[in-house]
Amino acid sequence: MRSIQQDISKHPEVRDIITRALQEDIGSGDHSSLSCIAPDRVSAARLIFKDQGVVAGLSIAYEILKINDPACKIRPLMQDGDAVKYGDIGFEVEGLAHGLLKSERLLLNIMQRLSGIASVTAKAADIISSYHTKVLDTRKTTPNLRVLEKWAVLVGGGSNHRYGLYDMIMLKDNHIDVAGGIPQAIRQAKQYLLAKELMLGIEVETRSIEEVRQVLDELPVQRIMLDNFSPELVAEAVKLINGRAETEASGGITLENIEFYAKAGVDFISLGMLTHSVKSLDISFKIIP
Repeated sequence: MRSIQQDISKHPEVRDIITRALQEDIGSGDHSSLSCIAPDRVSAARLIFKDQGVVAGLSIAYEILKINDPACKIRPLMQDGDAVKYGDIGFEVEGLAHGLLKSERLLLNIMQRLSGIASVTAKAADIISSYHTKVLDTRKTTPNLRVLEKWAVLVGGGSNHRYGLYDMIMLKDNHIDVAGGIPQAIRQAKQYLLAKELMLGIEVETRSIEEVRQVLDELPVQRIMLDNFSPELVAEAVKLINGRAETEASGGITLENIEFYAKAGVDFISLGMLTHSVKSLDISFKIIP
C-alpha cells in the first residue's frame, strides 16, 4: 500500500479541471436522465475495480460527486495508493440519481487514467526497490492535466521531474546543437542565471561518453542525463562522473530492462511511458438495484 495523504482535489488547478470537464460533458443538461428520472429520486452506487493495480483519484471522485450533489453520502472503502484487485469496491455513495449519473463518466475517466499511471509507476518502482535509484516522470503528459498525472506518479511510488520549462534548466540535444555545443550551452546558461538572479538547477543531456567528459569540464551542474545509453555505458559514465553530479538514465528504458539500469548505479531513471502511453485501469461505477 502506498497511501498518500495530499488531497489533490483541493488544488486550484484541479478544481478548474473538474469545473471545465463537467461543463464539457453536461452542457445544457443531462437530457438522458432528465427525460426519464424524477429529480428527487435517490439511488445508491458503488465503484468497482475490474483490474489489478494501484488506485489513484478517489478524492477527486468524491469532489465530483459533491459538486453534483452536495448532500450525497459517501462511504469510502479504500484510499489513494491502495493496491486493488478484480472485484474490490472503492466506495459506495447514496444521493440524487441525477447527481450520480452526471458524475459517472467524469469520475471514471479521471480515475481510470490516474490509476493506470499509478499502477505502472508502482511496477517500475517495485522492480528497482532494492537499489538507490528513483523513478522519475517527464513532461510527456496530457495537456492541462499535468498536475493530476504527476500526482498519480507520486501515488504509485515514483518521483516528479521538473514540472515545466520554468523550474529547471534542462539543456537537451536541440538546445546544445543550436547553442554550438555543450561548453557553450552550459556557460551561457550559467551567465543567464546570474543575470536573472535565478536559483535553478542545470541538467545536461549527453549522447556519448565524450559528451559526458565535456560536461565534467564545465562543472558544477546539478545533473547529467545519459540519453539512450546501454546499461554498460551507464555504468561507465557513472564511474567517470564519480558523484560530482547527479545522474539520470533516459531513453529506451522499459519494465523489462529497468533493473539493468538501476544496477548500473544511476541516481534517477526517467520514463516517459508512465504518462504518454499508459493503459487505463478498468473500473466501473454501478447503480445498486
